[in-house]
Amino acid sequence: MTSKTFRLRILKVATHGITACCGAAVTYYYLIKIPKESISTAELTSSSKWDHNWDKRDPASLVNPLKKNGDPAKDNKYNEELEKLKSKATRHLILIRHGQYYLSGKTDQERVLTPLGRRQAELTGSRLQALNLPYNSIIHSSMQRAIETATIIHKFLPDVPMSSCSMLEEGAPYPPEPQVSHWKPEAVQFLRDGARIEAAFRKYFHRAPPSQKEDSYEIIVCHANVIRYFVCRALQLPPEAWLRLSLSHASLTQITIPPSGNARLIMYGDTGFMSPDNISRHNISSKI
Repeated sequence: MTSKTFRLRILKVATHGITACCGAAVTYYYLIKIPKESISTAELTSSSKWDHNWDKRDPASLVNPLKKNGDPAKDNKYNEELEKLKSKATRHLILIRHGQYYLSGKTDQERVLTPLGRRQAELTGSRLQALNLPYNSIIHSSMQRAIETATIIHKFLPDVPMSSCSMLEEGAPYPPEPQVSHWKPEAVQFLRDGARIEAAFRKYFHRAPPSQKEDSYEIIVCHANVIRYFVCRALQLPPEAWLRLSLSHASLTQITIPPSGNARLIMYGDTGFMSPDNISRHNISSKI
């Protein structure tokens, strides 16, 4: 590279930097000049509103609405009924993708975890044990790789009840946007799998019932597509965005649902407890 070319590149970079700084300065200048009272809240409102009744358990939706100019006695009864239906505890859902597995099996039972996949499950089980949370249950997909992963994790949490759920099996939850060239299920698969995975979301994602007094911690071991879809649905993001998210094997994702129903993503795809050589995203085509 000649000294002239080098100087031209430096000048170009500096020009872009100065332009960006000037643009920011001008924007700031005009903002501080705008009287606060002239800014309307409506102009700052987001393009989409949070659906407070997303889980169909918002207390206000379960009680007959008050009539205008009602009497105080009916108002008191309404408030009492509303209070009885309010959630009082927080639910913590810990979602775990299965460990790495072999793709070559002809049946699901033959698609077992690789040695790395078993090691990943052990590391995740150890991590959950170290967190020492009051776990209430371990629920796993009925597919072999999820069963193996959950069974290994269960060794670290032997007192936690474990059960299986076929609704959590892997599938095509929703037509993704943008589409990808390497994965194009038929439309019927989206219809079939999507209905099942959406039903699983409605089964496991909701605020705590009024009868629940203590916070709960539920572990769900399933699959990448399912977890990514769950995250989008719980945060009320466009469901077609699920394939834009990436997820490592045996990683931890936590969604918390407080009494208000305002779901929060506490962590996504956490593998910080694994060494780099134990982290993977892709499965192995065949045994070596």
